[in-house]
This record gives sequence, structure tokens and C-alpha cells, in this order.
Amino acid sequence: MLKIIYKIIRSPKITLAIILLLSAVFFVVMKQNSRMETDLDDYMPQEHPAFVYSNQAEEWFNIQDGVIIAIENDKGVYRSATLQKIKDLTGELQKMAEIDRDDVTSLYTADNITGSDLGLDVEPFFEKVPEREDKLANLRQDVRTNEMIFGRLVNTDETVTVIIAEIKDDLFTQEFYHRLLDLAERYEGPEKLYVAGRPIVEGTMAYLGPRDMKRMVPIVIAVIIIVLLMVQRSFKAGLFTLLVVLFSVVWAFGLMALLNVPIYAVSTMIPVMLIAIGVADGIHLYSHLHIFMKENPGADRKTATRDMIKEMWKPVVMTSVTTAVGFISLLTSEVYPIKYFGLFTAFGVMMAMVFSLSLIPAGLMIFGLPGWKDRGETGRDDENKLLNAIAGLVVKHKYATLFATIAIVALSILGTTKVWINSSFLDKFEADSKIVMTDAFINENFGGTSTLNVILDSESKDAFKRPEILRAVDSLQADVVESLPVVGNSFALTDYLRRMNKVMHADSAQFNIIPSSRELVAQYLLLYEMSGDPENLWEVVDYNYRKANLTFQLKSDNSIALNSAIAEIEEHIPELKKLGVTVNYAGSGYKGLVFTDLILEGQIKSLLLSLIIVIILLSLMFRNIRAGIIGAVPISVTAVISFGVMGLLGIPLSTTTALLSSIAIGIGIDYAVHFIERYRIYAGKTGDKELTGRKTMQHSGRAIAFNAIVVIAGFLVLLASVFPPNRALGGLVSMNMFTSFLGTVTIMYLLLVLFNVYFKKKA
Repeated sequence: MLKIIYKIIRSPKITLAIILLLSAVFFVVMKQNSRMETDLDDYMPQEHPAFVYSNQAEEWFNIQDGVIIAIENDKGVYRSATLQKIKDLTGELQKMAEIDRDDVTSLYTADNITGSDLGLDVEPFFEKVPEREDKLANLRQDVRTNEMIFGRLVNTDETVTVIIAEIKDDLFTQEFYHRLLDLAERYEGPEKLYVAGRPIVEGTMAYLGPRDMKRMVPIVIAVIIIVLLMVQRSFKAGLFTLLVVLFSVVWAFGLMALLNVPIYAVSTMIPVMLIAIGVADGIHLYSHLHIFMKENPGADRKTATRDMIKEMWKPVVMTSVTTAVGFISLLTSEVYPIKYFGLFTAFGVMMAMVFSLSLIPAGLMIFGLPGWKDRGETGRDDENKLLNAIAGLVVKHKYATLFATIAIVALSILGTTKVWINSSFLDKFEADSKIVMTDAFINENFGGTSTLNVILDSESKDAFKRPEILRAVDSLQADVVESLPVVGNSFALTDYLRRMNKVMHADSAQFNIIPSSRELVAQYLLLYEMSGDPENLWEVVDYNYRKANLTFQLKSDNSIALNSAIAEIEEHIPELKKLGVTVNYAGSGYKGLVFTDLILEGQIKSLLLSLIIVIILLSLMFRNIRAGIIGAVPISVTAVISFGVMGLLGIPLSTTTALLSSIAIGIGIDYAVHFIERYRIYAGKTGDKELTGRKTMQHSGRAIAFNAIVVIAGFLVLLASVFPPNRALGGLVSMNMFTSFLGTVTIMYLLLVLFNVYFKKKA
């Protein structure tokens, strides 16, 4: 590799031209082929058993995510103008190509099951909008006495009603998302309209994600430029360090576009990540060059550049490889966004290494050496006094350093026990954002915008015509809804049968129960199939009555709510099992829960794998197993502290914060590699521990301090993100970089001294 880099020095203009040309090609590919993934189902591994079963259940019962449009009239919804608006809006939704006509449910399309002398009647609540007060009063009474509608489509205050439109699979687009919002806006006044539902969450994420990235990238570039100029004190050095990371971002996204890999919500952080990480190589290269020029003020550009490459190419390659390993370990995750994030961030890191070892030397040869004002002033080392003091204090107070480290780790381990996983997609938005406020409004007035589908299965034909099974299901529904405030409502075949039994007994409330005999159940179902729309029935039971779909509405989509509902459901499994009924789960809510479990599983695998690989790599690089293990200490301590802080502050593990350990290892290991490499070199030259420590602090300690400052500044830009998890990640990574730096120059340095690494005997 050294020979290749020397060739670059001899042909810098050709090197620069090739880099610019290829970067331009990747930029064009990126601009033309990049696309944002809006379907949250595509975030999940479809081959996983839970997703395979859920997808099958969705086909059986036509389970689809729906858009919910709430219409509020504080004077009451039973007004002719409001009802006309409901009818017109329903009609417009039914005409949309992305929505099946029969999959739009509103007060205008809902079936009203009533009894008559001839049997069951199933008719709409109204076809023509009632104008007279008595007709409006009759409509109000019909809804109030229908338990399947009252509280479900019209709230109990009768000031809000909802229209639910289920979206066909794979047809939700950004263009359709904006059409829905525009449609709701057109119908506003005097009524207020609220649009919610999982497809709207998907659309909002897809809309805000790229905008957030476009807003943050210029900010992070500006911050990095300012900090680079402060720490490098040279415009040339800052410019070429920045070009390295900009080209690495273009190549990473260009490759994504070339391979037709979509941009997920978490992918929007890759530019910030690479810009903050990629500057490390440039900082270390220019820092060494700075020291060399102070010691050799008469050296020409070629001599200085060759020395920089000769002394620094190995640690630059080693740090890039170990950083890439930290991100590559994310491939152990089964979650697609995290897999791709790890893969393309690792690619970007390696390209930053290539550009650092090619673009920076080419730039030095073409445009000359940076014009540092203190060149030749070899006596100036004021900037290193703090680090020298740290080195002395750490060794002098070694037991205090060890005790403090152990105490912090112990407290952090306690905090890790409190870390929880959050499956909520709504929690990715601000608590006071429109989408969250809309969701809260609908949850307040209705059963909930999130759903959990419970699939009940029996091997016996007509099992769900048996009263004892139906009563067990009805009991399950009642217990879950009554015991958990977060569960707002439920819906199943039992609701149809209770309604039919009631209306066939003159609307007597005492008959709002499951029919007493199997024959009566079968008779009611036959009457409904003959009188109503049987397609509605097949959404709660299959044709052979062997499988049933029980839907719970939840007022939250986070894992705590879903797990509490599942725990309550599990208590009824023994009773259902005795009746020959098995229980499984399906739907977007359950898949989101499995999704978070996979995040945790992948996080643990990634952390362990990356630590093992890093220790092996460090041991091979430094040809010393003790150096490999000691080098992993700062990042291990950092990872524990990071999760401890998350637990103590109540920050949940999500698709975003799940990246934390890999980022901490990937970036933090750089400090250890540079420090140990320079410590090894000075140990061989001086043979004196104290002098080795002092010189290492002056060389690599100074560079990693600058590196930490730049990376922390870069990640703090995430605090400006519109997504709270991104802000949490920015704060946590910034903290990680500080603890990694501090751990490197304190506990790691102390362990190198105590274990006589690179010294044969105690000094």
C-alpha cells in the first residue's frame, strides 16, 4: 500500500482528476436513483416466522392499515351539513384508485343490523342526508342503540365521527399522502378534520426524513468547517479534510442508489455520521504533519508528505478497518434499515480512508503545505500541558483511577437493567407535532389508532359457531378492555352475534349476550349472510368458521402497551386451549413488537461480535494480545456507560438508538489504535515509560483530543433534528466520544503502564 501512495505523490493531478470524475458519476447516480422507503412493513424481515404468519393472516381476513379521518363539529355531528360532508368525503375516498370501494367505513356506509317480523334487516343508517329534525333525531337514536357503531364510528359525546379507509398493499405513495391531506383540508370549515393512521405516520416520516437530512447536512458541514479551522489552524488542511468526508458521503449514497437500496429513516443520519467520523483520518494526518514541520522547518512538501504517509498510513488503515468492523457487525441484525445503515456507513468509512490517503497527499503536492504560523517553533507545546498533567496524575493516583472507573461501570450496569425497547413509530415525532396531537385526539375520543390482531384457530369445522368458544372469546374481549386503560375497544364475530341476538329480542339489553345454542348461532349467521354484506363477516371469521380474527384497538403503539395487552390475552390461553383453540398474533402492531425484539437481539449480537473482532484485530495489528485486550477497554466501558445513561434517563432502545454501541465501538476504537501505535513506537525509541507516555500524549493524545472535539461537534448537530430519537442519539454519541477519549488517556494508558506493555520489565 505504501508503494501505491508514493505513486500518488508522483502523479497528484491524475489522482485528483480520477477522484473528481468518479465522484461526479456517483453524484449523478445518487440524484437520479435515490428513493425513500415509506412502507414500514418493508423495514422488517418478511422471512421471519412471525411476519410470514402475520402476512398470511392479513390475507385471510383482509387486514389492512387504514387512514382515519376524524370530523369534529363541537355542536354535534347530527346536522345535515355535517352528514352531507361525511357522505361526500366517503364518496371521494371510494373513487381513489388506492382504496377499494368496500374498504371505506363511515356513518354513511356502515351497516345497521335491526330485527323485524321477517328476520334480520341489514341496511345503511341513511342513504339520503336527513333534513328534518325528527329524521336527524331518529338517526341519532339508531346510532346510540347500536353498540357496534356507538363509540366506534361516533364518539360518546356525539361531536366527532370517523371515516376509515383501508389502503391497498404497496399503493401508498408520497403523492397519495399529499392528496389525502389536501382532501381533508378542502373539507375543513366549520368542522375540523384530523387525519391519522399508520399510513399517515409512514407518509409523514417519508416527507420529513429527507427534509431533515437536507437541513442538517449544511449545518454539520458549517460546524465541522468552523471546528476544523479552530483545531487545524489552516484553511487548506480544513478544506481537504472536509472534501474527504463529502466525497465519502456521495460514494455511499451513490452505491445505495446503484444497488437500488432505498433510503430508510435511519439512513438519513449516514451523512452526519460520515462527516463527523471521516474527519478523523485527516486530523491525524495533518497533526503529524504539523509536528514534523515544527521539528523540520526546512523540509520541502515531498519530504514532509512522504514522512506523513510513512508514519501514519498504518494507524489510518487500522482505525478505518476497526471502525468499519463496528458498523459491519450491524449485519447481524435482522432489521433491514439497520443492516443497510451498517453496510453503507462501513463502505463510507473505508472510502474516507482511501480519500485520506490519496486526496490529502495529492492536495499537499499540488497546492503546497499548510501555512502554520508556528512552524519551526519547536519549543511551543502549551497545548499539551493538560494531557501531560493527565498522564502524570493517572499514574500517580492509579488506585483512585481504577476505583473511579469501577464505580462508574457498576452504576452504569445498574442503569442498563432499566433500558426498555420502544416499538412506537409515533414516538419518533415531537410530542407537540401535528401528527402526534391528531393521534392523541382520536385516541381520546375513540378506541385507539393502533391495533393488535389476535388470530384464533381451531382444527374443527364450525368451531366458531359453538357458544362455549364464543363465550370464551367474549370473556377475553371484556377482560382485556376492562383491565387495561390503554386498550380502548375490541371487535370480533362475537359483536355481530350479540347484536343480532339483541335485535331479535326486541332490542332488549338483557339479550346483548352470546346466543345460548349452536343452532341459534348458525341461524343468525345464515340470516346475516342472506340479509347483509357477507364480506364484512369474512373479516372476523373464515368461510369454514375454523379461524377467527379478534381485533383490539390500543391508544398507544409502543411496546409497553402491546406487551401489556398480550400478557392479559395469554391468561386466557389455557381456557381456549381446552376448547381446542390456539392463539396467534398478526397485524402491524404485533409486527412492530417483533421488530423491536429483533432490534435488541441484533444489538446484543452486534456488540459481542464487534468487541471480539476488534480485540482479535488489535492483537494482530500490534502483535500483542495484552495490547488487544487493553485497547478494547475504553470502548467496552463507553458502551456500558452509554446504556447505563439510557436506562437512568429513561431513553428507550429504538431503531435509531440501537445503533449506539456500534457507533461507540466504531469511532471510539480509533483513539485506542492511534494511542497504542504511537505508544509502541516511542517505547521502542526511548525505553522509558514516563517519557513514552509524555511523548504519546503530545503526539496522539493531542490528535485524538482534536478528533474528539470535531466528532462531538458534528454529532451535536443531531440535536437540531426534528426527530427526538435522532436528538437522543446525537447527545449519546457525543457523550460516548468524550468518554472514549477520556478512557483512552486515563484507564487504557494506566493499564498499558501497569501491565508493562512493550516493556520487558518494570521501569
